[in-house]
Amino acid sequence: MADFNQISFLRTPVDSPSGAQTQKHANPSGSKKTGTVPVPLLLIVTALVGYGLVVVYAAVASNSDYSFSHQLVGIAMGIVVMLIVRMFDYRMLAGYTIMLLIVNVVLIMSPHLPVIGVTSHGATSWINVGMQLQPGEFAKVTVILLDASLMARYGANLDDPREYMKVLGIMAIPFLCIMTQPDLGTGLVYLFIDAVALVIGGAKTRYLLITLAVCVMLVAVMFGIDELIKNSTGEYKLLKQYQRNRLLVFLDPEADTSGSGYNLQQAMIAIGSGGLFGKGYMNATQSSLGFVPESATDFIFCVLAEQFGFFGSLLLLALYLALIFICISIARNAGDLHGTIIVMCVVGMWLFQILENIGMDIGLMPITGIPLPFMSYGTSFMMVNFILLGVVWSVYAHKGSKQDV
Repeated sequence: MADFNQISFLRTPVDSPSGAQTQKHANPSGSKKTGTVPVPLLLIVTALVGYGLVVVYAAVASNSDYSFSHQLVGIAMGIVVMLIVRMFDYRMLAGYTIMLLIVNVVLIMSPHLPVIGVTSHGATSWINVGMQLQPGEFAKVTVILLDASLMARYGANLDDPREYMKVLGIMAIPFLCIMTQPDLGTGLVYLFIDAVALVIGGAKTRYLLITLAVCVMLVAVMFGIDELIKNSTGEYKLLKQYQRNRLLVFLDPEADTSGSGYNLQQAMIAIGSGGLFGKGYMNATQSSLGFVPESATDFIFCVLAEQFGFFGSLLLLALYLALIFICISIARNAGDLHGTIIVMCVVGMWLFQILENIGMDIGLMPITGIPLPFMSYGTSFMMVNFILLGVVWSVYAHKGSKQDV
């Protein structure tokens, strides 16, 4: 088994699923296999981005807090970075566990730096470097790369309990860092990525079940301790009041329709009023008149459903389904376990965000600040989606090729 005490900044050989170590191979063609283009994947993403621009334009048209040109800039920058990322061989990062962990910590903690750190809505999650960016979003990429590098070391067979605990400890660091902002929504995305990496990377089922049970117990204990703190100090310390309210509204949507449950009620009204075919483009009165909060970001699905109705929503789900299936196919045909874990973590992240974002709009999931992939407004978020698309493209382009080291 790998010994994490021996991990250094130097790249260490990573075992493949068959147990053979990666070695230097000559490339008979004299060039790296980077020219392969996943046409179906790019076509689906193009359709999603185009659909998203149509909906975002309608959402920001009557809201001066947003700028449609900023969304275009985010897409343009994302495409440029994607084209750069896809040219790199993802396997070069195998074994750089400590380096990737450090990058994660630096990224996530950077909003706490004086001068560049920005606090908004009670969270210190942004930095201002000429433009406002959210490092926690970019850390989704490095969390995926960290988890893949970490789990690929075990060749799909993580059965030593001590090694499993070490892996959990490393995976927990980005989550603990993001909670200092605090950003629970992004933290949940990190945890879901971790879960996918553990499953695909071959962690024993009994370890996963024990971990899940312990997490549930810890959450219950946290709520109990927070209640004791509330009784003695008069306020909650471990979980913010608005976070507790969101959970209460999820359990009972009718509990406080004019307060904590207002967002959910307006979201459901907007979606329901769209009917089968919608009210028509630019006629989403619930969002355009300001009844739906954060209509361009967290509740972008409401704007789509109100304008294009059930069939417009069905089209979006069909595009997402195609995106997921194409990526799963790429993961299954990746040249190694490392590539498979990377792509499946990207799939898991997108799938979790899709289910959470749409689910919270219709009352099936608690309300969190998790945006909708390739649809929601946000420069950082859009760039991250394209960067991950570039990583998936890299895995696709290098399938079956030998690695030069």
